[in-house]
Amino acid sequence: MAPPWTAEDVPEQKGRVAVVTGANTGIGFEVARVLAGRGARVELAVRDPGRGARAAAAIVAAIPRAQVTVQHLDLASLDSVRSAAAELRSRHPRIDLLVNNAGVMYVPRSTTRDGFELQLGVNHLGHFALTGLLLEAMLGVPGSRVVTVASNAHRLRAGTDFEDVRSERAYDRVAAYGRSKLANLLFTYELQRRLTAARAPTIALAAHPGSARTELMRHTPAPLRLLAGLIAPLVFQSAAMGALPVLRAATDPAAYGGQYFGPSGPAQIRGHPVVVRSSRRSYDLELQRRLWAISEEATGVTYPV
Repeated sequence: MAPPWTAEDVPEQKGRVAVVTGANTGIGFEVARVLAGRGARVELAVRDPGRGARAAAAIVAAIPRAQVTVQHLDLASLDSVRSAAAELRSRHPRIDLLVNNAGVMYVPRSTTRDGFELQLGVNHLGHFALTGLLLEAMLGVPGSRVVTVASNAHRLRAGTDFEDVRSERAYDRVAAYGRSKLANLLFTYELQRRLTAARAPTIALAAHPGSARTELMRHTPAPLRLLAGLIAPLVFQSAAMGALPVLRAATDPAAYGGQYFGPSGPAQIRGHPVVVRSSRRSYDLELQRRLWAISEEATGVTYPV
C-alpha cells in the first residue's frame, strides 16, 4: 500500500503561476502557502485586499523567498471578476494553475450585485466567469490545471433548479449551498469534456476538504454551530489537512482530467487525499450541459473551447 499523500509530496513549482481565490484564510491560504513554499508565484485573489495583504505578509514571513501578490476579486460582482481577470492576464501572459476555492455557505437569502442568489452566484457563477476569462492564458501551457473546490454538501438536498438563479421561487440556505456545490462538479466535468474535445493541454479537476475548521462555517445556524463545537474533535480536521485534496488535484503528476479528490476516511470527512466519487447526479451529461448554457447566459462569458 502506498504511503499517505502529504504536502511533502507536492513537487517543485518553480516557474509556475498559480491563482488561488479566497486565499486570505482557511483552505485557500494553506494551498497558497504550500504552493509558494514549492516555488510557485502565487496570486491571492481575494475580496478584501487588506486581509489579503496580511495573508501575503504571513506567507513571506514564514517563507522569505515566496513570490506572493494580492489581486482584488469580488466574486459577487461580474464587473469585479472581469476587472480582476484583465489585470491578471496583463501581469501573466501564461497561467499554470487556477484554484477556484472561495465560497460562502449557509448565508441568509441575499443576492450578488448582478441579482443572483449569493451562494450560487459566488460559488459557481463567479468562478465560471473567472475561469472563462482566464482560460486563454492557460490553454497553451503544458500541465496547466483548473481545480474547483466542491463539498460533500453536493449530496445533501442539492436541487437542480438552476434556471432559478435568483431563487425567486423559494429559498433554503442549506439546499442553496448544496446546489452551488453540485454546480461546481457539473462545471468541472463539462469543462474537462470540452478541453478533451479541443485537445488542450489544460485539465479540469475537483476536490473537497471534508470537514475542515475554517471561517466558512460562520453563517451556520446556531444549533448546528453548537453541535459542531461539541463533536469537533471527532469530526473536523485542520485547514492544512483539508487543503491536501486540493493540493493533490493541483500538483500530483499522476492526476488526470475529470478526477475528484477528497479525504480517505469514512464518509470522506477526514483523512489523507485520495480519488473519490461524487454523486450520481453530478455525472449527468444533460444536467452538465444545461448548467453550462445557463451559466453562459447569466454571466455573458463564453469559453474558447
